[in-house]
Order: sequence, then structure tokens, then C-alpha cells
Amino acid sequence: MNNPASEPEYRPCVGIMVLNRDGLVWMGRRFDDSRSYNMGELWQMPQGGIDPGEEPVEAALRELYEETSIKSIEILQESQDWFKYDLPSEIAKTGWRARYRGQIQKWFAVRFEGTDDEVDILDPGNGDKPEFDQWKWVPMADVPGMIVAFKRGVYESVVGEFADLANES
Repeated sequence: MNNPASEPEYRPCVGIMVLNRDGLVWMGRRFDDSRSYNMGELWQMPQGGIDPGEEPVEAALRELYEETSIKSIEILQESQDWFKYDLPSEIAKTGWRARYRGQIQKWFAVRFEGTDDEVDILDPGNGDKPEFDQWKWVPMADVPGMIVAFKRGVYESVVGEFADLANES
């Protein structure tokens, strides 16, 4: 799967695995009404849509800043493949005006070179609406267990692809 255009029913997106100097992964808890779907606490890594004409790496840097205010990073690796997941039907009917059945994502691993006080999830970069109400650093092995079930396969693949980076702190 080299081109997201080959999957028109999937929204083209990026995801960013932010690793600190200790090899821990940044996770944020969603600050939206998704809990109304009885999915529990919604932790995830930063992710978001690719704008028309935007390259995936540009979208990754933009989304990371818009969601976390993080700018002090070094790009370590880009995923070899695009990963996709389907939304549960109750979300797909209302999410993104029911245009997509899920997302297809290109993932990037980055090393955070700043300090924790650079992270601002409540007043994030570019003045965007906050997407997270909490955040924390976690061991990479814990990441898939923190994500909602319908995204877990993607997160397991991403962790598998970037696992060696946690040890390069």
C-alpha cells in the first residue's frame, strides 16, 4: 500500500511517535466526546489529516505542533508502509460527515529534544482547539494496550516497526 489515493474510502492521515531521551513514548488522552461511545479513556499518539497538496512529513510536523506545541524534534524514521483501520459503525456514520470508513496513516518516529515545559496541550500551537486533556511518557511496550480496540492493530504495527528506536536514547 504505497499511495493512500488507492484507498479512497479511507482518510489520508499521519501519526507521530514522539520518543524522549529515555526512549519513552508521548501519549495524550483525547479531550472530546468520544467517551460517549463507551470506549473508556482514549489515549493516543498525535495524529491527523493530510491537507491537499501537503506531503506526509509536512503534515506530521504540523499536526504535532497543532496538538502538542512540540517543535524541538529530530525525525528518526518514516514507516515503510501505510497502515489503515476501520472506524466502528456508530462513529463512521457521524465522523468526518460520514465520508470515510476509516483512516490510512503514514507514521513518523521523532526524538523530542526539548523539555517537558515545551508541551502545551491546552493552548496548542497555531491556536487550534485542544485535542488532549492529559499527557504522559510511557514505555513503548505499553502503547498498544492504551489505545482503543479499533486502532490497536495499527499501533501494534507501528510499535513493531519503531521498537529499536526506544533503545537508542
